Amino acid sequence: MKNMKLASVSALSIAAASFASSAQAEDLTLCWAAWDPANALVELSKEFETASGHTMSFEFIPWPNFADRMLNELNSGGKLCDLLIGDSQWIGGGAENGHYVKLNDFFDAESISMDDFAEATVYAYSTWPKGTPNYYALPAMGDANGWFYRKDWFERDDIKAAFKEATGGDLAEPKSQKELLEIAQFFQEREIDGKTVYGASIFTERGSEGITMGVTSALYPWGFKYENTPGSYDMDGAVNSAEAVEALEFYKEFYETATPPGYTNSYMGESLDAFKSGQVAMAMNWFAFFPGLYADPNTGGDKIDFFVNPPQNVAGSTLGGQGISVVSYSDKQDAALEYIKWFADPEVQAKWWSLGGYSAHNSVLNDPGFPDSAPFAGDFIEAMGSVQDFWQEPAYAELLLAMQKRLHDYVVADQGTAQEALDKLVEDWTEVFEDEGKL
Repeated sequence: MKNMKLASVSALSIAAASFASSAQAEDLTLCWAAWDPANALVELSKEFETASGHTMSFEFIPWPNFADRMLNELNSGGKLCDLLIGDSQWIGGGAENGHYVKLNDFFDAESISMDDFAEATVYAYSTWPKGTPNYYALPAMGDANGWFYRKDWFERDDIKAAFKEATGGDLAEPKSQKELLEIAQFFQEREIDGKTVYGASIFTERGSEGITMGVTSALYPWGFKYENTPGSYDMDGAVNSAEAVEALEFYKEFYETATPPGYTNSYMGESLDAFKSGQVAMAMNWFAFFPGLYADPNTGGDKIDFFVNPPQNVAGSTLGGQGISVVSYSDKQDAALEYIKWFADPEVQAKWWSLGGYSAHNSVLNDPGFPDSAPFAGDFIEAMGSVQDFWQEPAYAELLLAMQKRLHDYVVADQGTAQEALDKLVEDWTEVFEDEGKL
């Protein structure tokens, strides 16, 4: 990254020097998903080890297994993890089930202010009940679903001329969801340099959360809401609104007319593979992967560019990202809290961004050099200004399984209509909330 005011090793050490007086060095285990940002955190954490005397161990679980593995660990009261970087959707269950240490008193004692972090990340990653000043995590990894594309293809004169002839418009980054589809359909089964390529890789995976994260990237720009009135669990007419139906039909059309063949169960890895192999012109994926994509020797550098999820009726991006929590079953909570204090330091946060992590600290995000610090930095700021998240209820797993089924059955398995899928989803979710005593 360039143009960022990065902390030196000595400055970071000074910032954490107070930890060196710990009575006993501990071996802390931090649990997270196995992906590029986790590798960056290992590198960053070496300076915590030097300053504190503690030793950091890491348990990184592949994304397809991450939720099941970690939620089973929490629900069993396991002691594997002292620190956990958990998905935003887990915060309700983490708080209500006593899995996470409430951090308010610690934040007050250490003068850690949630006002220093981006508002959307505090709301999504840290608070329960939502929007209240009750904190169970520190924002650790800002993220949203965005897009990247073959800039070198978009800039070719022959391709630009063909697009102009086919559509009457100029080939450029899409300004709406419908323009996005138009571009993807233009590239679908087009021959480029003797190879047949396809429009875009999107999310269709059934097993974990993939198709929900993909479809919401269309639903939110159409104006989708989970409830008519926030906190009411009044979903009929919101979840299955006319706008939601149109957005879901749009996503199905995208899947059927602008994606690679056999693309029936795809998520993060498949999207990355399709792009890196030169199979698609565009791809959806999390901003977390963008540093690695830009560094890729074959399809990165001047061959790639990035854009925020386009609006339709409104701006909207699907929230990713996680907060870092202290696990209540840990016997090393004091040392784990030292790590939280160290990680919250603005200089550490600046280096976190420089290594490929996505800081949520305002001192990093509001730095005048931030938009120019990476080719996707400005898009990241824009995306985080209009993010929405899935339910963060303690019963989120049941809610997610229902949405995964209804969406995949309609989009991929071609069962029923969009209206029927969303009507059934309202029924599913109503049953879950009735069982929870919230309806």
